[in-house]
Amino acid sequence: MIDVTAANEIADDARARANVVRLAAAQALTGANSAVIFATGSIVGATLAPDMSLATVPLSMYVVGLAAGTLPTGAISRRFGRRWAFVIGTGLGALTGLLGSFAILHASFALFCLATFLGGLYGSVAQSYRFAAADGASAAYRPKAVSWVMAGGVFAGVLGPQLVQWTMNIWSPYLFAFSFLVQAAVALIAMGIVAGVDMPKPAPADLHGGRPLLTIVTQPRFIAAALCGVISYPMMNLVMTSAPLAMKMCGLSLSDSNFGIQWHIVAMYGPSFFTGALIARFGAPKIVAAGLLLEAGAAGIGLSGVTAMHFWATLIVLGVGWNFSFIGASALVLETHRPQERNKVQAFNDFLVFGMMAIGSFSSGQLLANYGWSAVNMVVFPPVVLGLAVLSLASFARRRARLDAAMGEFPDAI
Repeated sequence: MIDVTAANEIADDARARANVVRLAAAQALTGANSAVIFATGSIVGATLAPDMSLATVPLSMYVVGLAAGTLPTGAISRRFGRRWAFVIGTGLGALTGLLGSFAILHASFALFCLATFLGGLYGSVAQSYRFAAADGASAAYRPKAVSWVMAGGVFAGVLGPQLVQWTMNIWSPYLFAFSFLVQAAVALIAMGIVAGVDMPKPAPADLHGGRPLLTIVTQPRFIAAALCGVISYPMMNLVMTSAPLAMKMCGLSLSDSNFGIQWHIVAMYGPSFFTGALIARFGAPKIVAAGLLLEAGAAGIGLSGVTAMHFWATLIVLGVGWNFSFIGASALVLETHRPQERNKVQAFNDFLVFGMMAIGSFSSGQLLANYGWSAVNMVVFPPVVLGLAVLSLASFARRRARLDAAMGEFPDAI
């Protein structure tokens, strides 16, 4: 029986590895979509918006799309399989580029916001790539599968900003119009890649099995995982979305801004080559804690100066912190559910993360416009402290539960 189980795990991991390759490639191409939006959104918004304080609304609409798409993505995956959800998402990505280009050419702020909202829907589907990579994999391979798919974002960090740099002036004076057109083509290439992912339609038994969602999400482990995700991603997003416009307000060039975003994205995904191994060695809670501390450190750098080097250092450290905290939190989520519960639990977790991002994003433009870059960085510290406290409490509760279980089974040995 042990030999059969081991053989099944080897076969499952072999299929998971094949999917990881495709999903990592799709992550790279999908990441280029978000890179284009984050590198250009606040700048285009400042050009098209009726008021400067609305400049970051297109980026907020992207985050709203992320939140709005999470539960439908889970429902489609649960009913028709992940592959269909992925294909639909890449189709929305192509539409994002076409509509974004049209909006810039016709100076329509509303249409540009709609385009970034669709980009957020595409991004919400792509967020499930990391969980999809772990489907069917052995417990030992799951953190590595999540990490390797996220590593695909390294190439997005190179491709997206360079795509903007090479194309932003092709249709001058319509800055970035051609960039969005090329982004649509990149999304179509991603569609061809995800169409080949080997993920069968869920079995009928999986559609109605598992524990109630409320039972799962009230576990201390899930609460800690979700809260840390809710803190790590929105805080990173707050600083990242404000940075390009803050750099412009400080007199820095578009090239400086593109360079900062490029290396921020590389820093977000580059550590993924070894984050999974770190989680396997030290445990997810310690990696999450390290990530949150790095995000706080990035905010400290942001408070120390406004030169290009300060902005670049802030964005790079912020990216590494996000990688540790978000991948670690995702690994924690995987520990809280059974296979038949995965779609609803993962979708709910992402809904919490991106729903909070959506709420926070609408304040980022006002925060930057009214209080400045320093205020943006100051906001990071209180949530990080909260996340570290809840993570510590959840880890203590888990150790206590294990100790109680051991005492119940071997009372004379304690």
